[in-house]
Amino acid sequence: MKKIAVIGAGTMGNGIAHVFAQNGFQVHLIDVSQEALDKGLATIANNLDRMLAKDKISTSDRDNTLLNITKFIDLKSGVSGTDIVIEAATENLAIKLSIFKDLDTLCDSNTILASNTSSISITQIAASTKRPDKVIGMHFMNPVPIMTLVEIIRGYSTSNVTTKTIMELSKKLGKTPTEVNDYPGFVANRILMPMINEAIESLHHGVAGVQEIDTVMKLGMAHPMGPLQLADFIGLDVCLSILNVLHDGFKNAKYAPSPLLVNMVMAGKKGVKSGEGFYDYSESKKAEKISSQFEN
Repeated sequence: MKKIAVIGAGTMGNGIAHVFAQNGFQVHLIDVSQEALDKGLATIANNLDRMLAKDKISTSDRDNTLLNITKFIDLKSGVSGTDIVIEAATENLAIKLSIFKDLDTLCDSNTILASNTSSISITQIAASTKRPDKVIGMHFMNPVPIMTLVEIIRGYSTSNVTTKTIMELSKKLGKTPTEVNDYPGFVANRILMPMINEAIESLHHGVAGVQEIDTVMKLGMAHPMGPLQLADFIGLDVCLSILNVLHDGFKNAKYAPSPLLVNMVMAGKKGVKSGEGFYDYSESKKAEKISSQFEN
């Protein structure tokens, strides 16, 4: 298993491509947008340069990693001859079902189809294919080159052979694969998103300010970053999508997204990616300046 296709050149997709390429795999990075592909590869190059500056990799490591990545706009060409395809497209069920239906037609019969979804049912995705035994969740954490965890999600029909193959593949990347069952949000986001949502509700109801909420969780709970800063980093639109999946899946009001979160996403305030969320990122990507919306 040496040839991998990654669908989506965004934050998660380029991170996944980076890790596979750095570990000697031939990677086909696929996106419908040439601009997204160019931006994704530039991000990989910048991240490699940072690693080189810190003496974590050699110049040849950097060059070989970039040589291992080939860009594709055409899906059929991109998945041709690959052993595994990892989908890292937008966290949207309709988009994922459409992609997997196409992949089932275009890929070799023995190709494993994995999704980097952070909350959507693997069983439901697999049902759009004629190979549900070869469909599995491979949920990497952001930033992919740094975070070691990979949530491995078995769908209802995922075979033991497919699961074992993906577990071993993850270990070859230097990751720690952890098998979880296929329920909305899996484990990571079933626990994380309600915490983030509660932090947003605490802000919404005036319990404390942005910096105060983050400080309590950083210093009191030893979290490396506060929940509001983390939400900005993940993307408020992504947080909202996951909470909607949890709410729809469990039909429990405790997963209902905060009205403040909904309003912010509608207003285009999506966090780091848009330049503003709970913090203002117009001058720095670091969460140093609180958004004017939340200043006292």
